[in-house]
Amino acid sequence: MTVSYLKKADKTPETETASAQQVVTTMLAEIGAKGEAAVRAYASQLDQWQGDIVVTRDEIDRRSAEVPAQVRQDIDFAIRQVSAFALAQRQSLQEFSVGLHPGVTAGQRVLPVNVAGCYAPAGRYAHIASAYMGVATARAAGVKTIIACSGPFRGGPMHPYLLYAFDRAGADVIMTLGGVQAIASMAYGLFTGKPADVIVGPGNKFVAEAKRTLFGKVGIDVFAGPSEVAVIADDSADPALVASDLVGQAEHGHESPAWLFTTSRALAEQVMQMVPALIEKLPPTARDAAACAWRDYGEVMVCDTREEVAALSDRYASEHLEVHTRDLDWWLANLTSYGSLFLGEETTVAFGDKASGPNHVLPTKGAARYSGGLSVHKFMKTLTWQRMTREGARDIGEVTARISRLEGMEAHARTADDRLAKYFPGVSFELGEPVSV
Repeated sequence: MTVSYLKKADKTPETETASAQQVVTTMLAEIGAKGEAAVRAYASQLDQWQGDIVVTRDEIDRRSAEVPAQVRQDIDFAIRQVSAFALAQRQSLQEFSVGLHPGVTAGQRVLPVNVAGCYAPAGRYAHIASAYMGVATARAAGVKTIIACSGPFRGGPMHPYLLYAFDRAGADVIMTLGGVQAIASMAYGLFTGKPADVIVGPGNKFVAEAKRTLFGKVGIDVFAGPSEVAVIADDSADPALVASDLVGQAEHGHESPAWLFTTSRALAEQVMQMVPALIEKLPPTARDAAACAWRDYGEVMVCDTREEVAALSDRYASEHLEVHTRDLDWWLANLTSYGSLFLGEETTVAFGDKASGPNHVLPTKGAARYSGGLSVHKFMKTLTWQRMTREGARDIGEVTARISRLEGMEAHARTADDRLAKYFPGVSFELGEPVSV
């Protein structure tokens, strides 16, 4: 593969994880030992929050009333979009039963988990969309209890727009907690008495590390790193829109990669010229984040053919992947590794991040090679069942006994022997040689 790097990243997201692991391990150990007292101490120390952890119904209603009407309408619209897509996903999951052998029936049930924890970060922005992306999807899945967490916003209570979004999307309990202490509280059932079966939602490297450390005790959506964007473009693309979309995602944070894969060196050079100027025009918080992200993690790669671009893109397996090219159907058919795909210049990542419908919680750090993003599937369990007649147990029992003995598992074999002896007295079966060691 011929790839020319016009810009190569100086860092990778992995370079920033070691310190987070040590911090998270210490915090989880203390919270595991001291429970709610440790959580309150961390909330005070890290977020300067000493108020109530669980937001009361009166508080939700009072602060929701302060949300402007247009904001409420926009959030409600986005919730409907996300819910509709999630419900369509739910309907794609089917229960079934099938006859596998005379007298042997097996099947599948599709059931939601009982308790879900949904996290939305506070940080430098009010992550309103993250609130309904998690909660609305869990509600569409049919989860019985949904616990939502986000931290205080800039030293005060939870942002009112985010609080409104949690509530309207269907959260049963809302807690003012951020960071590791929020993830741990949901996992251990602190303040609610209901440990989460699954925890979902984006966050910083400490949140991501807490989810990874607790995986196994709870399910998680994805092990998420900093937000990523990649754009595939050919010579038909508008360089101004390509540059705008790269900058649009780089503002997520200092460690957010932005990649351009293209077959057009001329377009690549135009984009590289435009990006710094676009960053310079941003307000201070976004300008600081995007400038660092582009400087340290931005890459621009030129390939000879679209096949090489597709292979390179699949290797990077980006969280968000935009395609600004001719023949969009070819790319849809040939790309295989991405968190979510945005086909054509009309469809930008920001639309998916906020309001179009598919979920914006997506795999990063190459995880799109083997995993998709948040969906109702993350809140569902596919549970198998089986039932047999005595005649059905006859053939299955013989084979089970023989295979069990070949494996050296005599107790397994005897569970089959006992049934055959009970159901078919006096009948001789070939059950294999008993295990003697």
